[in-house]
Amino acid sequence: MSIGNLYIISAPSGAGKTSLVRQLIADVDKLVVSISHTTRPIRPGEVEGEDYFFVSQMQFQDLLANHDLLEHATVFDHSYGTAKTTVEHHLNQGLDVILEIDWQGAQQIRKIRPDSHSIFILPPSTAVLEDRLQHRGQDDKQVIARRMRDAVTEMSHFNEFDYIVVNDVFEQALAELKSIVITNRLTQERQRQHLKTLISELLA
Repeated sequence: MSIGNLYIISAPSGAGKTSLVRQLIADVDKLVVSISHTTRPIRPGEVEGEDYFFVSQMQFQDLLANHDLLEHATVFDHSYGTAKTTVEHHLNQGLDVILEIDWQGAQQIRKIRPDSHSIFILPPSTAVLEDRLQHRGQDDKQVIARRMRDAVTEMSHFNEFDYIVVNDVFEQALAELKSIVITNRLTQERQRQHLKTLISELLA
């Protein structure tokens, strides 16, 4: 069994990353998203163990102390991290794994997993980004203003990523994400492993 591909998907808050990843997982087989640990409060509609593992700051520090996190970062005063064992288990099962993390976490992952594939999702304009943040109804004006300021910093790291997808039309952005995943499954190296028996028969 071949090892799965590891994907990093990053985006500024409000770019639509979560919705795109959720639909991508639903549409593409053998593709899972790694659920991060976070110290931020749970939001309306979120489910423990599906959206995040919600932990206290003390619990998060224990994960760090025990070297249980593959990467970690502080975003909007809250800690986020990816469990190492979960990711490795999925990859060893031949599943492709998505990490929904920010540019800080992406930098950490690239150092220890240079074979990972990174994707940055951009909004079509700052006006659209601000409109999406306002219509989410999750934050007040001050928080939205801060998210807009931080978005510039986040988007300035776009050139560190392998692929860029603009989420203007949802269906188009989704199709582009699917094409990235499928293309990486069809490389000669991966197909040589996956089709080992067939290739041996054809060349016999």
